[in-house]
Amino acid sequence: MNGFIEKNHNRHLDMLQEYKKSLVEQVRALEKLDRESDFIKEWNRDTIIERKAEIKTIDIILKNLVRF
Repeated sequence: MNGFIEKNHNRHLDMLQEYKKSLVEQVRALEKLDRESDFIKEWNRDTIIERKAEIKTIDIILKNLVRF
């Protein structure tokens, strides 16, 4: 039973790491668009701030959880 818990725990950590990578890619794409257009820059500002805060939260979670 303990092996199942460890495998499940690690799988969820992997999923969280993949989600973080996805958010980082989204932020990079939004920042690239920002450099191309002032209108888009205003439009994306809040989204970028929210995504960066979410990335920081995920980093905290990942750093505080131990892999089995």
